Amino acid sequence: MKETVDSLSFKRLKWHCRRGMLELDLLLEPFINDVFLTLDDEDKARFYTLIECEDQDLFLWLMQTEVPQDPDLACIVKIIVTRVQTKNDRP
Repeated sequence: MKETVDSLSFKRLKWHCRRGMLELDLLLEPFINDVFLTLDDEDKARFYTLIECEDQDLFLWLMQTEVPQDPDLACIVKIIVTRVQTKNDRP
């Protein structure tokens, strides 16, 4: 089943992206709103796995202080950071 902005699974995922830590919210919310639905199925699955991780780990990974040991998590973290940085670099 394809996810859409109106699908229940997307709405649940969007809710799980609200972490209560400003730094995470500033990265995850724009990503889920602007990029997630454009990802291929493998990257969507990686994102679902990522969002189940602890906030402390997410913070270190998304702030680029550490790199996840799991290659799939490292891949989706790189996608998130790259997409958000690219968007913020635009005039």
